[in-house]
Amino acid sequence: MTGLLITVAVVWGAVAGALVPRAAYRFSVPAEETWRARCPGGHPIRGWLGRARCGECAGRVGVGADAETVVTADADADADADADADAETVMAKESAHGTYGPRTPVLALTTALLCAALAAATGTRPELAVWLLLAPVGVLLAVVDFRVKRLPDVLTLPLAGVALVLLGLVALVPEHAGDWPSAALGALALGAGYFVLWLINPGGMGFGDVKLALGIGAALGWYGWGTVLLGTFAGFLLGALYGGALVVARRAGRRTTIPFGPFLIAGAYLGLLIGAYAA
Repeated sequence: MTGLLITVAVVWGAVAGALVPRAAYRFSVPAEETWRARCPGGHPIRGWLGRARCGECAGRVGVGADAETVVTADADADADADADADAETVMAKESAHGTYGPRTPVLALTTALLCAALAAATGTRPELAVWLLLAPVGVLLAVVDFRVKRLPDVLTLPLAGVALVLLGLVALVPEHAGDWPSAALGALALGAGYFVLWLINPGGMGFGDVKLALGIGAALGWYGWGTVLLGTFAGFLLGALYGGALVVARRAGRRTTIPFGPFLIAGAYLGLLIGAYAA
């Protein structure tokens, strides 16, 4: 049964991950914009799911996951200096290859592996359905934050609400291993904690991280306060290791800003895996 469950999770993750690139490209815009409506060639983008590919543009889409975003000239005028510099660098990369957007196979494989790990750790407990539904959203948020150092409100705020609603429904199903009040308190506690950190050092943490912490806290809180602490610590540790590696490699200075959302998400999944396995 567990083997079949993992197989289903892998298939779901691969399919869902393959649908993420277009949304990631469209959301990878400066803070002044809500989302992108056109491809780098200026053609309208139809829909939100699937490969970030324009049939009217020459070449095939598929830039590596380390690429940043391409923005239009109007967006460049409105964005801050850092966003302009990032956009110019990526425009040179992507124009040279005639491509744009994150690579579909990478996101499909990443999401599939994540879903497989969640299925192996959670087993047949009903909360697995929630984790599998939220996994592609976590991947999407991580990609967008890496590309433009931004976590869109249209994704982070609904994530918290959807997580709490779905977990509330799961709490009504027999054989679940978590606790909904603990999930709700986890959302409030982690959101409040990140809000305090943002007040202390707004330059070192974006307010998008505070909003994301609400959803992360709900998921981690489902398995108790130990899981909340573990996932939070793992996120800070991963972020510190990444920043330290950049400094050692001389690719960043001590005051260089790095996107924290991907590490917040990665740490949350590590905590969730351990919490689910131990439950």
